[in-house]
Amino acid sequence: MDIFSFGVHFTDEKSCRLHFKEQRDKEGVVCNRCGSTEHYWLQNKWSYQCKSCTARISLRSGTILESSKLSFMIWYKTIFLLSTTKKGFSSKEIQRQLGLKRYEPVWAMVHKLRKAMGQRDDRYTLEGMIEMDEGYFTIEASKHDHQTQKAGRGSKTKSNVMVMAESTVLEDIDTGKVDRQCRYFKAKVLDDHKAEGTDHTFKQAIDEEQVIVFTDKSTSYLDIADYVELHMTEKSNETTTKETLKWVHIAISNAKRNFAGTYHKIKKKYLQLYLNEFIYKLNRRYFGDKIFDRLVIASITATGH
Repeated sequence: MDIFSFGVHFTDEKSCRLHFKEQRDKEGVVCNRCGSTEHYWLQNKWSYQCKSCTARISLRSGTILESSKLSFMIWYKTIFLLSTTKKGFSSKEIQRQLGLKRYEPVWAMVHKLRKAMGQRDDRYTLEGMIEMDEGYFTIEASKHDHQTQKAGRGSKTKSNVMVMAESTVLEDIDTGKVDRQCRYFKAKVLDDHKAEGTDHTFKQAIDEEQVIVFTDKSTSYLDIADYVELHMTEKSNETTTKETLKWVHIAISNAKRNFAGTYHKIKKKYLQLYLNEFIYKLNRRYFGDKIFDRLVIASITATGH
């Protein structure tokens, strides 16, 4: 959706509310009190009323908009900004674009949307052939951390992230050239380099059926073979990076470039949220203007807001 289409479809607060209701009706409304899914719509109250226990549920209730005092129009403009470009927007830039005085509500809104993106992608698992490796992302650190950091693993200015790509090997019948085509990605921040954390993150990301995994020979991946049909390893070198783990390293490189060009500093505790946004849009790179409605749906179905 471009800015002109957005302006045509969403002219005021009411048009945004009606669109939000339309999407929420498709997903279904569940009564907070009795769990019923049958409701009346009270137009004058902009609320649902349960047919079973008569409890009322506001249009925002149960969604990430529930506790927000920002208007639907502000939320929709933010969803548009986040979904319309491959690169992200910092909360400060979104505040400027929206012309809002206070930064804190914008920051909270943007992070809620990033959390919703992550939850949406967590619903899906990877299958078939999977590339997996870790990338080291720069995070905010104190002057003392910079002075006392270690090189490589254990650096206080870097956070390691497991990146997985569902890839398929393709061979050109005429030339015999082998290439990989990628579908979906996942990226998860790891607390440490221990195999236990790596195993847990990996098991949550894959389909339980037959999976073939390609990695380097890192000691963090020693137990991966226990959970898959086949675990293929290669010594980490330039060829492995460019061929065997091609898509993983393209994703890592693009994410780092995206973050460096958009955000000033990222704290480690928020790094996963920024990764959520990057991976969400990467997985929907062919959706076109449909990504706007998909993000609205994600904001409706997200939990733990």
